[in-house]
Amino acid sequence: MKKENILLVDDSPEILEVLSRSLQGLNFFTFNASNVVDAIDILKQGEVDILITDIKMPGANGMDLARYTLEHYPQIPILLITGYPNISDAVQAIRTGVVDYLTKPFTQLELKEALDKVLVKLKTEKKPIHKPTSSELPVTNRVGIMGSSKFQRALYEIIERINHLNVTVLIQGESGTGKELVARSIHYSGPFHHTPFIAVNCGGIPENLLESELFGAVKGAYTGATENRPGFFQAAEGGTIFLDEIGNASLNVQTRLLRVLQEKEITPVGSPHAKKTNVRIIAATNANLKEMIAQGTFREDLYYRLNIVSVDIPPLRERKEDIPVLADHFVTKYAHEYRKTKLEIEPMVYEILQRYNWPGNIRELENLIQRCVVLTDSKLTPNDLPDYLKVQLPMQETQTTAFISLKEKEKEYILQVLAACDMNKSKAAEILGIDRKTLRHKLEN
Repeated sequence: MKKENILLVDDSPEILEVLSRSLQGLNFFTFNASNVVDAIDILKQGEVDILITDIKMPGANGMDLARYTLEHYPQIPILLITGYPNISDAVQAIRTGVVDYLTKPFTQLELKEALDKVLVKLKTEKKPIHKPTSSELPVTNRVGIMGSSKFQRALYEIIERINHLNVTVLIQGESGTGKELVARSIHYSGPFHHTPFIAVNCGGIPENLLESELFGAVKGAYTGATENRPGFFQAAEGGTIFLDEIGNASLNVQTRLLRVLQEKEITPVGSPHAKKTNVRIIAATNANLKEMIAQGTFREDLYYRLNIVSVDIPPLRERKEDIPVLADHFVTKYAHEYRKTKLEIEPMVYEILQRYNWPGNIRELENLIQRCVVLTDSKLTPNDLPDYLKVQLPMQETQTTAFISLKEKEKEYILQVLAACDMNKSKAAEILGIDRKTLRHKLEN
């Protein structure tokens, strides 16, 4: 069943991240604000069911926000949190009408128990429940991943089985399929949620720097190393490190990662001494690691050490039943971001979206929906979609069979190839077996 929308208010980005992930793991939808002014703007949208706010913040504080909410939105129950507890604050909060008062740090169980009180208050007083828009949230939603396909349901089961285990995970899938989102879901939906989550793009760091970035370096280890510097593994101690694009790591870095997995220790660059480490490793790749092993560019022993639990994410074209759920989610997300309300999707749009093969996967879908939300103010209709998507529509049926010319059919096919190539004309021409000049001529006529 759908859960309530929670507005989180805290001036600490780290606290907002942890709380948001915890609540999404409990199947709630969250809005985040870092100050009272932004929180009031969100309240005015009329989508909030529950307010959770810190007390101590610069400028107007959480008690000010609580009083404002109780005066203007009495149907919204409030949960206060603070890292500076005192009896007078607690008494004042309860007298004001706040449902509960939590002291940092608190466990996920304590948070859940407090929310149970809030939910009882909502139900017993029969307060109206507001939903994000008529674009419904998915039935299943674990820390941002969503969908109802067979794959998604199997993925939820895997996450529930491993989120509490310090086990190495290898996530494989095409670019844009949501590999980091799955890694974050594994981390934040279990008891590790209060520990660090450090994401490292192994393909985005120069090879000569990746080693020191991962394991740290001691003073004098290389030119410019004027002091001891910890690496990503030290930053992730006790939590999870996510190694994206692991296939881009050099053989030297792979060897060091193998030692981490075997010995549970790291050695900073330039140091003769190893240090014990307690970090869960989740790796991801869009490359075929078995082919890389055959080519000698990826260590076979590291592959088997990483692949204790394997999660293979199929491309979006193989699970098109998830597209309506994802489209609804992105419309809700960006409608809120751009302060647009009552934004809906016409049914024909879903059909068009499901006919396209999405070479860029979920990332491409999200970017397209974001662009559409920016450019429309009411309903998202087929006219709001780019032309390369509209050619996916079937021919309109009439009383007599409708035919199109061979030339028109050829142009439709060319547009589909162009779309699959992300509008790269050189690549499309190569696939079609024609030159760019011929391609341009066929598109213009």
